[in-house]
Amino acid sequence: MKKITTFTFLFVSFFAMAQQETIDQKVNALLKKMTIEEKIGQLNQYTGDNSATGPITINPNKQAEIKAGLIGSMLNIIGTKYTRQYQELAMQSRLKIPLLFGQDVIHGYKTTFPIPLAEAASWDLKTIELAARVAATEASASGIHWTFAPMVDIGRDPRWGRVMEGAGEDTYLGSKIAYARVKGFQGNKLGDLNSVMACVKHFAAYGAAVGGRDYNSVDMSERMLLETYLPPFKAALDAGAATFMNSFNDLNGIPATGNAHLQRDILKGKWNFQGFVVSDWGSIGEMVAHGYSKDLKEAAYAAITAGSDMDMESNAYRYNLAELVKEGRVSIDLIDDAVKRILRKKYELGLFDDPYRYSDEKRAEKELNNPENRKAALEAAEKSIVLLKNENQTLPLSKNLKTIAFIGPMVKEYKANMGFWSVELPEVNYDKWVVSQWDGLQNKVGKNTKLLYAKGCEVDGDNKDGFAEAVAAAKQADVVILSIGERRDMSGEAKSRSDLHLPGVQEDLVKAIQATGKPVIVLVNAGRPLIFNWTADNVPAILYTWWLGTEAGNAIANVLFGDYNPSGKLPMTFPREVGQIPIYYNHYSTGRPAKDEDSKNYVSAYIDLKNSPKFPFGYGLSYTKFDYSNLKLSSASMKNNETIKVSFQLSNVGKAAGEEVVQLYLKDKFGSVVRPVLELRDFQKIKLNAGESKTIEFTIDKEKLSFYNNKLEWTAEPGDFEVMIGASSADIKLKSDFKFN
Repeated sequence: MKKITTFTFLFVSFFAMAQQETIDQKVNALLKKMTIEEKIGQLNQYTGDNSATGPITINPNKQAEIKAGLIGSMLNIIGTKYTRQYQELAMQSRLKIPLLFGQDVIHGYKTTFPIPLAEAASWDLKTIELAARVAATEASASGIHWTFAPMVDIGRDPRWGRVMEGAGEDTYLGSKIAYARVKGFQGNKLGDLNSVMACVKHFAAYGAAVGGRDYNSVDMSERMLLETYLPPFKAALDAGAATFMNSFNDLNGIPATGNAHLQRDILKGKWNFQGFVVSDWGSIGEMVAHGYSKDLKEAAYAAITAGSDMDMESNAYRYNLAELVKEGRVSIDLIDDAVKRILRKKYELGLFDDPYRYSDEKRAEKELNNPENRKAALEAAEKSIVLLKNENQTLPLSKNLKTIAFIGPMVKEYKANMGFWSVELPEVNYDKWVVSQWDGLQNKVGKNTKLLYAKGCEVDGDNKDGFAEAVAAAKQADVVILSIGERRDMSGEAKSRSDLHLPGVQEDLVKAIQATGKPVIVLVNAGRPLIFNWTADNVPAILYTWWLGTEAGNAIANVLFGDYNPSGKLPMTFPREVGQIPIYYNHYSTGRPAKDEDSKNYVSAYIDLKNSPKFPFGYGLSYTKFDYSNLKLSSASMKNNETIKVSFQLSNVGKAAGEEVVQLYLKDKFGSVVRPVLELRDFQKIKLNAGESKTIEFTIDKEKLSFYNNKLEWTAEPGDFEVMIGASSADIKLKSDFKFN
C-alpha cells in the first residue's frame, strides 16, 4: 500500500510538472509571436464604463484598443452578458488573447457576507473560508476571473477607514485569516469553474498610514515591516495566491508601486512569487504626485523596473513602455517576464481553451440563487456579532415579551447592512434581497408580541425632533432595542475619520431612552471600532453588529433571542478616546511602565486618561460562562527541535451551550531587542454544551518563539518565557513559565 501511495504521489507530481511545462511552452511560443505593442497591451488594465471603484479615465477608443490587442484586463465589468461582449471583442484581435475580468469581490458577490473585519471577529477560519468560497462561486458564475481580495493589511489605527476591509491588528490572526480567504477564493485549483484568482493587497504596510489618513505615507523600521506587516502576505502566498496588488503609500520615502525592495527583493526574490503584481487604481501615475517621478514616463520606468507587472488605469505603460525599451532604459526581458506571468494565469484559468467558459447565463442563474449561500451568510453573520456587555442577564430576550420598541436610524435600513465594498448588481432589488433588522425581528417574534418603531434621529446631524416619538414608544415597551452607529459609507476606502465618537446626536438619543428606566439593548453598526463611552458605561446590554450583509436582520434576531449564543471576539482594540490611537494590545513595554491605572507621575501614562482600552483585543462575552483550570506543561524547558505541550481544562459552567475562543499568548521576558508585553501565538474555537468540559491542548515550538533579532535574523533566543491562556488579551486565566535553551 505504501508503495502504491508513493507511486501515485510521484505520478501526480510528475503530471503537474508536465502540465506546467506545457503551459510554459505555450506561453513562450505565444510570446514569440507578439509585437512589443501587444506585449505592453497585456500589462494594461482598464475599467468598464458602467461602474467604478476609482476616478474613471474616459477612453472613447476602448473597444478599438481591445480589438487591437492593446488591453489585457478589465475591471468592473459585471455579468455574463457584458463579460461575453467584451471577450468577443478580444477574440477579434490578431492573436486572440483573452481578457481577464477583475472585480472587488470583498465580502460576497450577490450574497453579501459580513464585512471582513466582522468576519475576523468570528475567529472561525472554516466559516471565513466558506464565505470566500461562496463569493468565488457566485462571482465566477457571473464571468469574473479575479477578485481584488483579500486585503491583509494589519490595521492598528481605527481612524483609517479601510480597517473594515481587513482582519484587524494582530499578525498571527491576520495571517491565519489571509490563508483561509485565499483558499476560499481559489478553491481546489485555478481553472475550476467555481474558482477566482485571489489578489493579496496592499503590498505593503498600507495599514500604518500616518495619522490613519488614507493614502498617506508610512515610515517604519525594517524589523517592524518584516515581523508585523509582511507575515499575512507570506501566509497568503503560501496558500497559493495568484496575484498581489501594491499599495498607494510610500514606504520610508519610496512609493510601494515603485519599490524594488518590496517587489523584486522580497516578493519575487526571497519569496519566489510566480504570479503577477497589479498596481492599485492609478498608483503608477500617482508617483508623479508623490514627487518621486517627474512625469508619467518616469513613473512607468520606476514601476516596471521595481516589479509592477500590470498597470491599472494610469495608462503609464500603454503610452511609455515601448519608448523606454527603444531608448534602452528598460530591458525587453522585464517586459517579457511581466507578460509571461499574466499569460500563464490566463492559461491556468483555461481561457485560451474557452474564453467564454465563465460567461454561462444558466450557471449564473443557478449559482446566484442558491439557497445554501444564504444559509452560509446567516451563519457567518451570527458568528461575527460580539457581545460587549450584558448586565443582569438582559440578553437573551424572552419570546414571551408583550411589547418591544425598536428604535434608531438603522432599524429599517436595507442596503446599509451590506456595508462598504459590497457589489451592487443592477438587476437586484436590495430592499427585498437584504433582511433588514426590522424584518429580522418581525420574523422572530410571535403574534402575541407587539413591535413599536421610531427612528429617533438620523445617523448624523443635530436634529432631535424625533426624540419625543422615540421616548413615547420606549415608555410603552417591556424592552427597548436601539440600533445606532455610522453609515456604511463612513468606513472604507477614502473614509478616514478624525473623530470616532458616535456621529450626530445618537448618543443623546441613547441617554433619552435610558432615562425611561426601561431595559435597553444597543446594537452598534459600524465598519471600525467606535467610541461610545456613555453608552458603554450606562446601558445594560450592547451588541457590536458591524455590517453583517444579506442576512443581517435574521442573524441579529437570532442572537437577541438566544437562538444563537454570541461567540465573537474583537479583532481590534477599542480606544477610550482618539488620543490613545494607535492603540493595540501587543505593544512594547517601556523603561517606565505604568504599574496600574492610577499611575500618572513619571511613567508612560496619560495624566487625563487611563492607558487601558475601552474594550481589549480578543474580548467578547457569551450567554454562558466558561471556566479555565488545570494548566499543565509537558516540560518546564525545551531545546531547539523540541516542543512543549500545553493543556488545560475548559468547562462550560453556565446554563446554555456556547462557543469560546481560547487564546494562547506568549511573552519573551528578555531579548536582544525589546519584545511585546504579550503576543497571540495560537487559538481554538471550542463548542461546549452546558455542564460539559474538555481538555484543550496547544503545542509550543521554536517557530512560536521566534522573532527578528537585532541583526534582522529570524531566530528564537534562549531565555525565559511565559505562556498565558486567556479569554482575551486582557483576561488571562492561566499562566506558567518555561525556558528555551
